[in-house]
Amino acid sequence: MNPSHSRRVPLAALCVALTLALSGAAEAGAASASGGGPTVITGDGAVRGVDVAGGHAFRGLPYAAAPTGDLRWRAPQPPPSWRGIRDATRYAPSCPQKPSLFEPPGPQSEDCLYLNVSTPTLRRDARRPVIVWIHGGGFTQDGARNYDGTTLAADGVVVVTINYRLGALGFLAHPALASRPGGPSGNYGLMDQQAALRWVRHDIARFGGDPRNVTLAGQSAGGASVLTHLVSPRSRGLFERAIVQSGAFALNQVSLSQAESFGATFADQLGCPDQSADCLRHAPVDALVNAFPDAAIPGAVDGKVLTEPIGAALAAGRFDHVPILDGVNHSEEWIFVAGLHLAVSGGVFVPAPPPTPATYEGVIASVLGVAATRASQIAAEYPLSAYPAPILALSVLLSDASFACPALQVDRWTARRAPTFAYEFDDDTAPQLFAGPSLPPIATHSSEIQYLFDQPNAPFPATLNPTQEALANSMRAAWANFAANGDPASAAVPWPPFNAHADVLSLTTPQPRVDTGFATTHHCSFWAAG
Repeated sequence: MNPSHSRRVPLAALCVALTLALSGAAEAGAASASGGGPTVITGDGAVRGVDVAGGHAFRGLPYAAAPTGDLRWRAPQPPPSWRGIRDATRYAPSCPQKPSLFEPPGPQSEDCLYLNVSTPTLRRDARRPVIVWIHGGGFTQDGARNYDGTTLAADGVVVVTINYRLGALGFLAHPALASRPGGPSGNYGLMDQQAALRWVRHDIARFGGDPRNVTLAGQSAGGASVLTHLVSPRSRGLFERAIVQSGAFALNQVSLSQAESFGATFADQLGCPDQSADCLRHAPVDALVNAFPDAAIPGAVDGKVLTEPIGAALAAGRFDHVPILDGVNHSEEWIFVAGLHLAVSGGVFVPAPPPTPATYEGVIASVLGVAATRASQIAAEYPLSAYPAPILALSVLLSDASFACPALQVDRWTARRAPTFAYEFDDDTAPQLFAGPSLPPIATHSSEIQYLFDQPNAPFPATLNPTQEALANSMRAAWANFAANGDPASAAVPWPPFNAHADVLSLTTPQPRVDTGFATTHHCSFWAAG
């Protein structure tokens, strides 16, 4: 979306607003029209949502024009306005992607730049804090409809979940796609996220939210996205706080030249030997999706959205100094190593075959891309004798190397210049929504999300027991407190800021507690020295 775009209310919307006002609407900016649902006048037109437990939901709201045809691989543009009242009771199509455990149900379409709003009130003077949620999925999978913000919104916040372009459609870098010769290309999905934040600035007050109190939150690739926006000059002023869930695994991005070199190879494979933008823009969506890798991490320094690697910017203090909540789960890699025989290493997925005592060091060397001598050192630091099974040892060391210790490093960088709060989600009884009962219970990648959001489309649905629900209540309250005032602490859950003692809050049952031994538990001195 163009930042200079003026959000004028269309004449038709003004007529609708007048009609609603004359009908005696009870809440400013909202009313129940003849269709029976709550109606709001946005900057692009009127929308009718649905009443839900404790509030209201509006789904499938366009925040940018369809990125199709000549708009494929261009910065998002303003959405067209409409006449009458637009139905906002159903989710819009998700962005195109390969089938996976995270694939949202329902239709997929290139026309997918939509967001959803869950709100406890539609009073325009309510000024409730806003949480904008960016889903994960390696920048190639998942969608906003997999995250229902109704329960979180009941804690007094307005929750916005967004779609953004994925895979080749969102992250292909190619010289022919640059807006000018020699200019940047790629990171269109990140531009979409910025456009959604601009929509929030313009329109969220109409849904009871405070446009000047926005918390940007995300998990996995969504968490990496939040870190990107913290360091991106083009994201400054679009949010006031940041929540990073399992997002510190990709701090070193590739250069634009490397990304465009891959783009040239991709164009050849796609059947575009002339390397032209015209050929790429006429390629079938299915071909683009299927030919692209399963993940688009760690991302690229395109020179526009991202001007330097995330880690370099954070270390130098070149980031938006807003309050930050950053955390990981107990054993992030467990779901990958034990469930998918993959690992996240250096921000990319690599094969991780189950090790045996005979192959342990070789698997370490292969997965982490290190020399045999370094693999031997790592094996000595994580001896098989200390773990019930070799697969668990591999999971622990990879989790420490790729998630826990990078998160700790991020905390140390950001705490020098901004209020920083750290956590580890440690409820090892958490249901395995994406692996089912076949995977032994450990708090792993994505385990914490069900404690914050309803996940109606999880492949192995489960209900939290009373003890787990108590932790979920504490977590939602902490996230809401942080969104409201930049501090997640409460009388029920004291949460000290990250400091020289490296205080990390262990989110566990029966009661969260402060852990000062996080660095030791995860061998972070060892990884820092390597």
